[in-house]
Amino acid sequence: MEYFKPLPAYLLKRYQGWYATQYAENRAWYRRLADEGQRPRAMVISCCDSRVHVTSIFGADQGEFFIHRNIANLVPAYSPDGEQHGTSAAVEYAVTALKVTHLIVLGHSSCGGVQGCLDMCQGHAPALEEKTSFVGRWMDILKPGYDAIKDSVAPDQMAGALEKEAVKVSLNNLLTFPFVKEAVEQETLSLHGLWTDIGEGSLEFYDAKQQVFTPV
Repeated sequence: MEYFKPLPAYLLKRYQGWYATQYAENRAWYRRLADEGQRPRAMVISCCDSRVHVTSIFGADQGEFFIHRNIANLVPAYSPDGEQHGTSAAVEYAVTALKVTHLIVLGHSSCGGVQGCLDMCQGHAPALEEKTSFVGRWMDILKPGYDAIKDSVAPDQMAGALEKEAVKVSLNNLLTFPFVKEAVEQETLSLHGLWTDIGEGSLEFYDAKQQVFTPV
């Protein structure tokens, strides 16, 4: 059986179209990026969800954002245990090597990962509770967020509230990284929490002083 196959035709055509237009018209810019390396001012941690398009939301070009995507835009707490940590590695590289000045956590509406955590916490997703579930164990990161809202939020608003808790949990976990906390305290790095409604196109930012999300 052939496991690895050529690129689908529709993707190949899209690449050819990009190369003939966008790349051809901006060849010097791409070569400059390649020769001089990347100097992004911001890192964005967003969800893997295909509907979340960070560069479109902010009108960004290549080289502007260092982007890391994972299930439910979560950041685990600092854990230097010698194991493999993709998100933590991305944060470390962005802060210590690229010296980004802004680190943004972007949550979104209708997040499947967050809904999975909600279902798991309410006992409706036994498959996610299995030790073998990568998604379930990843969503364990958000359980403190569920505990924070479970007694104060109406059932029909729980998913939306937990999506925003995911942003807050990630921001708090970022501060457990010594190099992140140091950069924040030295005012060379600022942390930002955002949440976007996919259907409405709206964007809200987390006001840490008021502890609420406010429309931009």
